[in-house]
Amino acid sequence: MAKVHFIAIGGSVMHQLAIALKHKGYEVTGSDDEIFEPALSNLRQAGILPASIGWDAARIHTGIDAVILGMHAREDNPELIHARELQLKIYSFPEYIYQESKNKTRVAIGGSHGKTTTTAMIMHVLQENKRAFDYLVGAKLEGFAQSVNITDAPLIICEADEYPASAIEKRPKFHFLHPQIAVLTGIAWDHINVFPTYEIYKEQFAIFIRQMESGQVLIYNSADPELVNLVTATGGHLKLIPYAIPAHTIHHGITRVSFGEAATDLEVFGDHNLLNLHAAKLVCNELGISNEEFLAAIATFKGAAKRLELVARNEYSVIYRDFAHAPSKVKATMEATKQQFPDRKLVAVLELHTYSSLNAGFLAQYAGAMDAADVPVIFYSKHALEIKRMPDLAPELITQGFSRNDLRIFHEREKLEAFLAEQDYRNTNLLLMSSGTYDGLDFPSLKNLLDK
Repeated sequence: MAKVHFIAIGGSVMHQLAIALKHKGYEVTGSDDEIFEPALSNLRQAGILPASIGWDAARIHTGIDAVILGMHAREDNPELIHARELQLKIYSFPEYIYQESKNKTRVAIGGSHGKTTTTAMIMHVLQENKRAFDYLVGAKLEGFAQSVNITDAPLIICEADEYPASAIEKRPKFHFLHPQIAVLTGIAWDHINVFPTYEIYKEQFAIFIRQMESGQVLIYNSADPELVNLVTATGGHLKLIPYAIPAHTIHHGITRVSFGEAATDLEVFGDHNLLNLHAAKLVCNELGISNEEFLAAIATFKGAAKRLELVARNEYSVIYRDFAHAPSKVKATMEATKQQFPDRKLVAVLELHTYSSLNAGFLAQYAGAMDAADVPVIFYSKHALEIKRMPDLAPELITQGFSRNDLRIFHEREKLEAFLAEQDYRNTNLLLMSSGTYDGLDFPSLKNLLDK
């Protein structure tokens, strides 16, 4: 029985991998200096919650086969130091995923946007077609108990993140997955705390392409000229398959997509989701699933959590919650909502929550991102700035960055709630975009806005 120890087991994805390995029959231990819900309850239920909180070098011994190091751990972590002293095998999360999937067909979905939804679409179709597969995805998906699963299945589907792998391995996570089939959804500068220039950021995708072995499959978004140039320059050794927005119609708020003679109505919408769907279809085709089988399955796909997630609706209004935070994601999500409901007013609320979005030097990247909104609203929390040890953000800098003088800007949740309560939602949609929580906004209660 393999013995695996997790340093920083409480991470949102780390604890899911720990549980998956426990289910596989491994002996799993772990540590962390803080563990929050839902990881706390999930680990307790799996029987691998650490007996005490904090780091302890005594947990590390020569009987451990692998140490998996989470992003939360630092280089001076006493358990990491002792593991190095004992010359144990130390892996970042993606490095270990590769170790577990060396003998599998590996599919990796990378890019600056659309990774989670594209991955989720592929997983949904494979499950509907009774295929056995492992997976790694960055969101809770309907029909899947966990966000990570490692078994003896011959196939693994991975959302491929470009963020650094661990405290001691600064290279992007997706450089360690070595897929035989890959998707790149597009390139739009993000994570400026890690990649201070666009050129450095773009180079990570070039490395990813160059690392793929000759003849392997790269499915790429042909609607992104920057990505097309990169693939043309670096991907000549690969089987290249471009994709674009497929043929579709929108009627009474329902999108219908077709590939040849096969067609189906969808529960998701927007050009960005149609691009994601086309990429997912091409992956599934490579895995032996026909267009007809794909469309029959994708018809029941409801989307990933917080990706145009329905909060409430009535006959004249809809409230959506979305994870969009980077400029390209914000623009795509808003345009999708406006395109699907062209005759409705759009109240759009974006929370600046990430390091990039709260950085005054990055705000110019948002120019035009909120143009589709009839009522554009920006929220940022002073608490988020304090946690990230960043200076206060002047409202005039936000206005200038977004190039809209009619922005409504709030930094107190109560004032944002009051503003939303004042709006008339007849023939109006509300879209809330954030990777955070608006400083504790009660999303289920928002349905009361439609009762007026």
